[in-house]
Amino acid sequence: MDLLRKIAKFFDGINECVGKIFAWVIVPLVLLTVMEVILRRFFNAPTIWSFEVSKQLYSLHFMIVAGFGLLYRSHVAVDIFAMRLPPRKRAILDIVGYVLFFFPFCIICTWQGYSFAARSWAMKEETWSVFSPPVYPIKTVVVVTFVLLLLQGIAEVIKRIFTFKRSEERRVGKECRSRW
Repeated sequence: MDLLRKIAKFFDGINECVGKIFAWVIVPLVLLTVMEVILRRFFNAPTIWSFEVSKQLYSLHFMIVAGFGLLYRSHVAVDIFAMRLPPRKRAILDIVGYVLFFFPFCIICTWQGYSFAARSWAMKEETWSVFSPPVYPIKTVVVVTFVLLLLQGIAEVIKRIFTFKRSEERRVGKECRSRW
């Protein structure tokens, strides 16, 4: 059980680190957007590259921090019924949800994302714009995103297992005390 705690902590640490580093991508994205607005509105001199670069920076930003979002439970969740359940039953529901829906989704997206990125790298794919930056690096981020999500999902399941065990131990302890 100590190994599982270390694994969960390690995966949490990976997504914590990635999230804290890549959260800063928003700064150049905002600066780029402000620069483009100023150039376009005040100098009538728009750039041909800012839209493509900002699109890729935004894609990088929101995808790569998905595991960080899962770590801090910032994804949208409909917990109307689950929040009324006791911790033990909520842990069971979460584990079942991860196993039935989350893990298959992440595995399929990783697998398909890999073939998607591999094809893009093989042909050195670029956009169709005048600027035409390469898109294969950002398509690789799709694979990295789902691997990070998968790792964080494993950590979350491990945490739910410990929540389940803790709740079970408390329940059994109460039953034993009430019998004596």
